[in-house]
Amino acid sequence: MTTNHPINDDLLMGYAAGLLPQAYDLMVATAVSLDDDARARLSSFEAMGGCLLEEVEVAPLRDGCFDEIMGRIAGTGREDTVHTDVKTPRVDAVLPKPLREVLGGDVDVLRWRGVGMGVRQVMIAGDDADEATARLLSIPAGQAMPDHGHSGTEITLVLKGAFIDGPDRYARGDVEIAGDDVEHMPVADLGEDCICLVVTDAPLRFNGLIPRIAQKFLNI
Repeated sequence: MTTNHPINDDLLMGYAAGLLPQAYDLMVATAVSLDDDARARLSSFEAMGGCLLEEVEVAPLRDGCFDEIMGRIAGTGREDTVHTDVKTPRVDAVLPKPLREVLGGDVDVLRWRGVGMGVRQVMIAGDDADEATARLLSIPAGQAMPDHGHSGTEITLVLKGAFIDGPDRYARGDVEIAGDDVEHMPVADLGEDCICLVVTDAPLRFNGLIPRIAQKFLNI
């Protein structure tokens, strides 16, 4: 599929170079799994990186390094590395495979937590204050998120349904990036609940009193 609001090249290049935090890596992997064009662009950046590596001087390794690594591999116990999705593939999944691998299943097995106004969330990665944070949000159809801004970057990927923010509509596979000091209030489109993957590198800043109180006690 091809999206109307694709993930940008900066994130794809950071992912290809291995420079992104864990939450951003998850965002890119999930977005790429839904967008054929983004997957092609990522492949080109990875190929470019491979060409650059071929020109880098090879670092010397100490004697016995290869035998040491093979010994460690041989001494590791056998584990079942076949993911559930491979054993029993899901054709109707809401969450793309990268998310299901991290969360252990699709939306029907997750432990959602209510955060007010019918909105639910699942925290995924980076719950420390100094890290980027990834979470799933489920917003009832027609419901607006509280008016908010942020001092960092907020990246939202739609997984189900759609939301409207200003003049733009974001549906499955679309990515919205809101930068510093952007104030906005996304509204889930009518028809079905909107489920999104949201990554932030700074706490959200809510403008209303009630949402600010909820943020303090519910970690939203």
